[in-house]
Amino acid sequence: MVTQPDVTLDKLFHNNREWADSMVKQDPDFFKKLVAQQSPEYLWIGCSDSRVPANEIVNLQPGELFVHRNVANVVVHTDLNCLSVLQFAIDVLGIKHVIVCGHYGCSGVHAALVGKRIGLADNWLHHVHDVCQKHERYLGEVLPTREKLNRLCELNVIEQVANVCQTTIVRDAWERGQLLTIHSWIYSLEDGLLRDLGVTVNGPDQLADKLRESFARYEDYCPT
Repeated sequence: MVTQPDVTLDKLFHNNREWADSMVKQDPDFFKKLVAQQSPEYLWIGCSDSRVPANEIVNLQPGELFVHRNVANVVVHTDLNCLSVLQFAIDVLGIKHVIVCGHYGCSGVHAALVGKRIGLADNWLHHVHDVCQKHERYLGEVLPTREKLNRLCELNVIEQVANVCQTTIVRDAWERGQLLTIHSWIYSLEDGLLRDLGVTVNGPDQLADKLRESFARYEDYCPT
C-alpha cells in the first residue's frame, strides 16, 4: 500500500525557500561561492542534541565549519564514521582545529550516570559510563545530581579530546608537521555561551601534562 506523504513536512520546504531567498538577498553570490569551494578551518565534534546547532553557536556560515555529531559527543577508536570524518577533515580539507564540544545537561551523559536503560543506545553510552567509572572520585555522593551531571559532561569532553589526540590520524598529522590543535569546549543551554575546559593540545608531547593539569583542578573541589 502506498502511503501519502506527510503534508506537515511542507513547512520545512517552505522554511527552506525562505532561508535560501534570505541568503541571496544578503549576498547574491552566496550559493555560487558555496559551490565553488569548501575550506573550513574547524572540525566540530559535538552532541546530536537538537538544541546545540554547531554553526549557529559560533555564528559561522555554511562552508566554514565541518561537523560530526553523535549522542554525547563520543570519539571511539572503532567508530569508522567518526574516524572517517576526522581523516577527511585533516587529510583532505586541511582543517587546523578540532573542537570537541559537549553541553551541560546532556541526556546521554545523564543516562550513563544514573544507569537509565534507553535501548540500543545503551551500548554506545557505555563509553560514557566508562568515563564515569574512571573518574568516580570526582563524582562523589555528596554532590547534587545536577552538579554531578555537569561535572561528568566536562570530564567526558576531556576524555574524548584524549581519544582524538590518540588516533593514528592526528598522530600522523603531527608527525608530518601539520598545524593542528585539539580543543575541549562545553556549551551551556541556559545562557548560550561556550566555555573552554583548558585541554588544548597541538602536539603529541602535550597531552599527558594537559590532562594532569585539568584533573588537578577537579582535585581542588573533589568531594569527600
